[in-house]
Amino acid sequence: MSRSRFRSALASPAMWIRVIPPQESEGRLGRIYESISTADGHIDNVLQIHSLRPRTLEGHLALYKAVLHNPDISLTPRERELVGVNVSALNDCDYCVVHHRAGLARILLDEGLAEELTAASMGEGGRDLRTDRERAMCAYARLLTLTPAEVDASDIDALRGAGLDDGEILDLNQVVSYFAYVNRSVLGLGVRIDDGPLGLSPDDTADSYRHR
Repeated sequence: MSRSRFRSALASPAMWIRVIPPQESEGRLGRIYESISTADGHIDNVLQIHSLRPRTLEGHLALYKAVLHNPDISLTPRERELVGVNVSALNDCDYCVVHHRAGLARILLDEGLAEELTAASMGEGGRDLRTDRERAMCAYARLLTLTPAEVDASDIDALRGAGLDDGEILDLNQVVSYFAYVNRSVLGLGVRIDDGPLGLSPDDTADSYRHR
């Protein structure tokens, strides 16, 4: 990525408000942390930022699972991650770009292809390897992210023309809206990448929150 803020995501592990780390958690927070941590106890900073208010961590996780990692979601994992990277890049949220581009690379088993798809979705790449359906999804994501009041029925018709049914359009809308929320949580509280693993997520089973 060549965007001006990219370096900020890697600059410091600090956050701008106090967080309770896993080793100091107890009670409700400790139970939530236990349900989401990796096998070696890692918890992403985007989740730790909620530690002073466990109720918002629970809300974030419920939305995250419902929108991105649920067996009933009709969009493919590639489509979800591509749209998430696209929205995050539009919002200059490099923390989310880095994590979700890594997630996209894990799906594709190819970091270079993930970078090319990301660049193409931002109009910055040479080769556009997206499908027509993915191009339409990214166009809607751009419009809803940058100028939401300008979305109208014709934009929904364009998605139908690209092959999405109305349930898939709802799923797409919710992915874009979720990333608008999480990008602002990250940017507004100074969440930075630490030296932990990138691109982890729960699987798509209905009851699993544990990150892998």
